[in-house]
Amino acid sequence: MTTKVYFSSNKLGDIEDHQLQLMLDRFHLGKLISSEKTAHGVMGQTMFVTSSAGEFVLKGNPIFQGQFKEEKFFVEHLDKRTNVAVPAPYLIDESDDIFGWSYSLMPRLPGTHLNAPQLQASLHAEDKKEIAQLLAATLVELHSWKVEQYGEFNPDNHLVRPFESSYKTWLYNTVRYWLDDAKKYSVITGKDMEWVEDVLASSAAAFDELHSPCFVMGDFKPENFLLQQNTDGWQVSGVFDFTTSYFGDGVADLARMTELYVENGEEELARQFLTVYFDGSDTKEAFMERFKVHMLHRRILVWGCAKATNQVTWDKDLSFSRWAEGFMESAARLLL
Repeated sequence: MTTKVYFSSNKLGDIEDHQLQLMLDRFHLGKLISSEKTAHGVMGQTMFVTSSAGEFVLKGNPIFQGQFKEEKFFVEHLDKRTNVAVPAPYLIDESDDIFGWSYSLMPRLPGTHLNAPQLQASLHAEDKKEIAQLLAATLVELHSWKVEQYGEFNPDNHLVRPFESSYKTWLYNTVRYWLDDAKKYSVITGKDMEWVEDVLASSAAAFDELHSPCFVMGDFKPENFLLQQNTDGWQVSGVFDFTTSYFGDGVADLARMTELYVENGEEELARQFLTVYFDGSDTKEAFMERFKVHMLHRRILVWGCAKATNQVTWDKDLSFSRWAEGFMESAARLLL
């Protein structure tokens, strides 16, 4: 299952300076100057490390087998195939003699996260508009990596493993899986399930006729990219964390940022983001039908996570279908 949901923890534990120096020695990366845990990063897997050779990000204690091989595959190919800044070279040490677990090491990319308070406080309306358009253009560039079949990277043989049956079957089963999972933490009625099936059915033909698999990041959000302003304007100075990447419908990557803009009351930024992406995309067929399914998938994940962690911010009496439908209709109108 490509879509993964993790809760934050400290996966690295306590790390001593002599261990970090052993790591640097292994890759001939100079003498340790400093280190600190990162503020962002799922599961507390990452740490900034500065040495006499430069600044790096240590990512350790893999969440699942093959995690680092998978990320290395995507980083190396994106570095060669696109103009998007990614953390290359992506180094892997599969031995556990230093930390007790395997790890990866990559260059620390410059820039600031979009959701950093100090950046948000400094942005003007034109900055926000330029950034929204820039993020859309970045996704268009990422999605320019086309492949011959829909599927996931298999770290065992370094090949793309096709989805069983079809991409639509995999996607629809994923949506149903997380809807069923949400039942563990909330009330999902028969009416809710019928509504979900209606949405899926109305978009089925769009996915049946879709034959242009491309790279999908799977988690394009402020925590996973960096921004930097120079004399030519804003630029995306880094994109990273490809743990949930696969080959499918690029429209899936629009969901997180659309959701963020709409929830922040920034509908016009969402409109700019979606419009620039649509104009730049080479796969416009049945765009709205595909977008609805990907937004539905995202809404199910948000609902299930909020219910499981008791972090619901909306009217608790709303049924899932009423809650999700209202948001999806608002998002869809942005493309009209």
